[in-house]
Amino acid sequence: MRVIFLALFLFLTDCGSIFASMLHRDHQITAQLGPRPFYLVEDMDENRLKDKLKQCSAGPFYRTSFSIGHRGAPMQFPEHTKESYEAAARMGAGIVECDVAFTEDRELVCRHSQCDLHTTTNILALPDLAAKCSVPFSPAVPGTDIKAQAKCCTSDITLAEFKSLCGKMDAGNPDATSVEEYMSATPVWRTDLYAACGTVVSHKESISLFRRLGVDFTPELKTPSVEMPFQGDYSQENYAQQLINEYRLAGVSPDKVWPQSFNLDDLIYWIRNEPAFARQAVYLDDRYENNPDFDLSHPERLSPTMAELRAQGLRIIAPPIWMLLALDSHKHIIPSRYAQAAKAAGLDIIAWSFERAGPLASGGGWYYQTVSDAINNDGDMMNVLDVLAQDVGVIGIFSDWPATVTYYANCMKL
Repeated sequence: MRVIFLALFLFLTDCGSIFASMLHRDHQITAQLGPRPFYLVEDMDENRLKDKLKQCSAGPFYRTSFSIGHRGAPMQFPEHTKESYEAAARMGAGIVECDVAFTEDRELVCRHSQCDLHTTTNILALPDLAAKCSVPFSPAVPGTDIKAQAKCCTSDITLAEFKSLCGKMDAGNPDATSVEEYMSATPVWRTDLYAACGTVVSHKESISLFRRLGVDFTPELKTPSVEMPFQGDYSQENYAQQLINEYRLAGVSPDKVWPQSFNLDDLIYWIRNEPAFARQAVYLDDRYENNPDFDLSHPERLSPTMAELRAQGLRIIAPPIWMLLALDSHKHIIPSRYAQAAKAAGLDIIAWSFERAGPLASGGGWYYQTVSDAINNDGDMMNVLDVLAQDVGVIGIFSDWPATVTYYANCMKL
């Protein structure tokens, strides 16, 4: 009799586990990946990782916070537009980025740089607004060293004027002799198919949109391209606080927000003044720039050190992909000493930016510079992704085409 009761108990327990699993799955949000992740897996050299990833080809695929939409999905959609954000969410990005800049009337908008409107929007094609640009368009002069120039900033125009713009693929032709030629410069491995008129959004609108899409928020406070305080009294601290205020006023829980900055002072400001929102603040590490003493193999020489960053209250650091990787004597991809130092100091790591380098046949360019000798085809990016996830131990990866990271994260149950 006891055997019968035990068997019945185990049966009911199994049924309960299955039911719970079904309920959990029903509450997950499915992702639409399209063909690219499958193409990349097929393009891999034969190895165990390829075999494992191929076994996941039938799905199902779900949204994951490991997959972060870098500017949305700008490999094929104009960056920081409604359409780009929606594409990222559909491809399974659980966190989506709005880079934040301010307008002339001090409203926050989603742009990668305060002064990139000449390459990311159609502002040069609108005479009234083009005339307000910090540097109006001037054409290249053939046969000379004079290149086409323009500089159009969000701070040159009001929010209402910004909202009248169309987002386009980020590009500008330095050899152009006309505005039309300057604007038609999209790299061949991207596309203008979905760039008829991307819908630009304010930061407040991005909060509303991301909430509707059911994704977390990762706003980056962009370094101003104008002198601060702006207009005499709008300080960097005002700017940093305004970003947080817009989440607070919208009723967004701090655990849904991952504020970022390359400026360490912004992070320290949030830690001191907005500790709840600062718990997931992300330090974008660009100390390799303009630093002749930067040595990736000696992270202990960085200032501040990893331990000092953690002691200041920082929890998450986010360098470019190449800073996290190295090659061993057999040209196998391994974690860099930088990555090891960050983990040893108790810092979580986020990497940027996957799917941004274009075709990898020639080694992957800037984003793969420390491991280029181990890369000769597009499928190799899956090997890089695997080392970042399994060996470096990153908690998330920014991607210009989130479907690829979503595929991997779902397959590995991250």
